[in-house]
Amino acid sequence: MTNTQNNETDIIILGCGPAGMTAALAAHEAGASVTIIERFDRVGGTGAISGGVIWVADNPRQRAAGMSDSREEALAYFKALDHGDLVDETLEAFVDNGPDALAFLEGAGAMKVALLDGYPDYYLDRPGAKPEGGRALDHDLFALGELGEWADKITAIEEPKPMMLRETPLGGGTGIVPPEELGRRMANQERGFGQAMIGRLLKACLDRGIEPVLEVETKRLIRENGRITGIEGTRGGEPFRMTARNGVIITTGGFEWDEDKRQTFLRGPMDAPASPPTARGDGLTLAMENGAKLGNMTQGWWAPTLVTPDAPWPGGEQRAQPVLIERTVPHSIMVNGKAERFCNEAANYSALAGAFHQFDPQTYDYPNLPAWLVFDADYVERYPIGPRLPGQPVPDWVVKAETLEELAEKIGVPADALSATVERFNGFAKTGEDLDFERGTSAYDHFYGDRSREGTHVTLGPVAKAPFYAVEIRMGLLGTNGGARTDGAARILGHDGEPIAGLYGAGNAIACPTGGIYAGAGGTLGPALTFGYLAGRTAARANG
Repeated sequence: MTNTQNNETDIIILGCGPAGMTAALAAHEAGASVTIIERFDRVGGTGAISGGVIWVADNPRQRAAGMSDSREEALAYFKALDHGDLVDETLEAFVDNGPDALAFLEGAGAMKVALLDGYPDYYLDRPGAKPEGGRALDHDLFALGELGEWADKITAIEEPKPMMLRETPLGGGTGIVPPEELGRRMANQERGFGQAMIGRLLKACLDRGIEPVLEVETKRLIRENGRITGIEGTRGGEPFRMTARNGVIITTGGFEWDEDKRQTFLRGPMDAPASPPTARGDGLTLAMENGAKLGNMTQGWWAPTLVTPDAPWPGGEQRAQPVLIERTVPHSIMVNGKAERFCNEAANYSALAGAFHQFDPQTYDYPNLPAWLVFDADYVERYPIGPRLPGQPVPDWVVKAETLEELAEKIGVPADALSATVERFNGFAKTGEDLDFERGTSAYDHFYGDRSREGTHVTLGPVAKAPFYAVEIRMGLLGTNGGARTDGAARILGHDGEPIAGLYGAGNAIACPTGGIYAGAGGTLGPALTFGYLAGRTAARANG
């Protein structure tokens, strides 16, 4: 039902990520013709390099497993975390429609998910939280061969993920798959994580004749008689124009790779995003040019990150990855420039941004940046550091020293302070009680810890065996989550609070329905897929 020859369609979708492809499928199934426009030569965006986890309360997998959840519990959970950035209409739209969006995608053959067993919500002291998990969903393996020539057009597909997240330590598994099974998967091009998510969504679109149009840079939205009716831009250096009878859906992702927008909007330092460099805020610019009301602009899906200088993006841009297991397992601590611990290292990554964004008015500086992950030989033997797995050589970008004093000199922190900090922490590791930051006391701390150990020792272990190591921890994010405000039907609002006719949005291009709250694993993709679903359905019903 895609019509690119005549450059006319019912609905144009800008961005071929999870939200965009979900919107395309929802609109198509509602009877509309759809064209997906992608600026770059790859599809999937941030979703393709992500873990692919989806957070939705009272979801179909929970129900099938007989797990208890409800609308009321989900709303209570969010409200207990609210610091003034939630909007009832959009929050309720996410909670109410999330289960239907997932059921729709499963029914359309665009998703095949399973429970991440035991993965808890992130804020277990709040009403409505689920310590036993159930709201976080993982993808089954998908064979990329089903995509034909499109298999090579997924972002970072050259870096295969032949395991399901739930099989890895990131999802509570062992990380061990029998070699013969791993070989079978590689031979069959079977992938998990976000690669499986994007693969299935793309296959469902292609099966319906929705073939993304790549390398189109949209310069402006066409507006006639107050209504968005199409786009203008370039493709391969040539003018490109397309008319949309029902309107345009913006799903182009966040703006963290646009230096001007980042400086203008984001609070606190952020210099190492974990997303691909395609997140430039193009859709945000288009929405702003058409009078969109903005929301949540200072927020992001925050995460401490680790820069891997020996593995940049293909264009040479700095590449970073979230630091999850590395700061949680035993034999490691995180210190600031004073060589002092400043947080529970095992806390959830989104909330941990608060520690990095702490500002000292006396020094007029951020005292916890730079930060260093300090670990020892026991750690190196047992645990990963970035892409390096146990047993592999330690990368050159990791600082190494035979003594703590030498390590302190190399990373530029006070030697006496580092020794004292390590000595104090080692005492906590011995007793199993972190008197400073209560590390190891929550279910979340345990999820990423070393489960071969008992109690708080899943995350508490001494930093005592030479040689010693350190690597800089940066402030990063998985993506921004501010943008154009929408109503509960995913219609983008103008400054007067009324919908801009013919303009819709979903994903990181809009003000997230959950505000700045990262409820649990998959807290970005749950709202993105739900509002993609809503945007597609709403646009399909619109009058051209």
